[in-house]
Amino acid sequence: MNGIDYLVYTFLGISVTFNMLGSIALHRFPDVYTRLHGATKSTTFGTIFAVFAVMAHAFYRLHVTGDPKYLQMSLHSLVALVALLLTNPTGAHAIAKAAYLTGYKPKKAVVDSYESRIAGHVKAEPEEGEVKP
Repeated sequence: MNGIDYLVYTFLGISVTFNMLGSIALHRFPDVYTRLHGATKSTTFGTIFAVFAVMAHAFYRLHVTGDPKYLQMSLHSLVALVALLLTNPTGAHAIAKAAYLTGYKPKKAVVDSYESRIAGHVKAEPEEGEVKP
């Protein structure tokens, strides 16, 4: 085994660890909001390291063999990572908002400012020169 293999295995180990933590978050956290937070943060971080592993392996193989398919593999992984970084938080936000609007309230929430905005008691944004309550 050479040095790049250790780097790839380290990246994959970090990836598996964070993806496992995301799976545990789905089972252990009390409501949809904390589950979404735990799962999206952990799996996003885990996927970043999986892509790092693919890119490290691909660049090493590109250097050794000169075959351009490894550059293509690296670029595809990078595009997939960018797509994940854009869609993961957006999807989690949409799920959380849909859950809230259907009546699923956060457990143990101390302050729920979104509820008063929906009810129309507080404006979402104050007018210019107006002080927030």
